[in-house]
Amino acid sequence: MERLPINTIIAKIEAEEIFHAVSDDYSFTLKLDDYVPYVCGSVHDGHQFRKDLWDNCLHSEYDRWYEEDPETKNMVISHPILISGCDSRFEYDLNRDPENAVFDTAWGKQLWKNPLPEKEKTKSLQKHANFYKVVKTLISKIEDKFGVCVVYDMHSYNWQRWDREVPTWNLGTSNIDNDRFGEQIESWRQMLASIELPNNIKQTAKINDTFQGNGYFLKFITNNFENTLVLATEIAKVYCDEYKQVIYPEVVAAVEQQLKTLIPKHADEFYRKFKG
Repeated sequence: MERLPINTIIAKIEAEEIFHAVSDDYSFTLKLDDYVPYVCGSVHDGHQFRKDLWDNCLHSEYDRWYEEDPETKNMVISHPILISGCDSRFEYDLNRDPENAVFDTAWGKQLWKNPLPEKEKTKSLQKHANFYKVVKTLISKIEDKFGVCVVYDMHSYNWQRWDREVPTWNLGTSNIDNDRFGEQIESWRQMLASIELPNNIKQTAKINDTFQGNGYFLKFITNNFENTLVLATEIAKVYCDEYKQVIYPEVVAAVEQQLKTLIPKHADEFYRKFKG
C-alpha cells in the first residue's frame, strides 16, 4: 500500500492502474486489484478520531464505536475494488451531505463541550470532499469501461436497541430505481437470506424494514450516475456484543467467506442484464 495525494489517486484510476493506497491525510483507503463492474464500500468502518478533538468531545471512545460500523471493511476485504473510510463518523460523516457531515449533537447527545472552531470543521470537510472526488472518478471509470456498475454499500446497525424483532440483513431502497432494478434488489435480498451464520444466529433479510437507504454515499452516486445501482446493505451487529465492545471473529469470517462468492455472482447477473 502506498500513501498518495488525492490528485495522484485520481490520476491512477483514470489510467486504469492497479494499486492499493491510503490518502495522504490517512482519511480513507482504496484497493484496486482489478477493474470489474462492481465496487464495495464501507464508509463507516473507520474509528480514527484526531487528537485535536479529544479534549472537546463529550462522547467516550465506546460511544463512538457503538455508532460506527466496525468490521464492515473486513466483510468485503477480498473483493477487487474496495473504498473504506478510516475516520470516525464523529469527526465527519461520509454518509451525510457536506452541510450535515460535522455533528453538533449525535444521537440525542451534545457532541462538543465548546462549539467546534471553523478551522476544525474546514479540515474535516476537506477530507469529506476529497473522498467524494475519488468516488466520482472511480464510478466514472467503471461506467465508462463496462457501461454499468453495482455498488455494495456495507453498513451495520445496533439491533438490540429496537423494541421489536428486526432482520439480520436490511436493504434500503427508497432512493434507487425500484422499477428498473427491482429484480436485482430481490435477488440480492435472497442471497443475503441464504447466508449461514455460526452460534445459531437467526438469519433473515428484509427490504426497508429498519432503514430505507437515505445515506449520502448512495444518493451521491445515484444522482451522478445513470447506470449504477447502489445497494445499501445493513447487517445487524450479530457479529459482536454491542454493549461489551467484543467482536466475534468467527461470525465476521463466516460473512466474509460467503460474500466472497455471493457478491461476484450477483454482480455478474447485474452486468449481464444491464450491460447493453
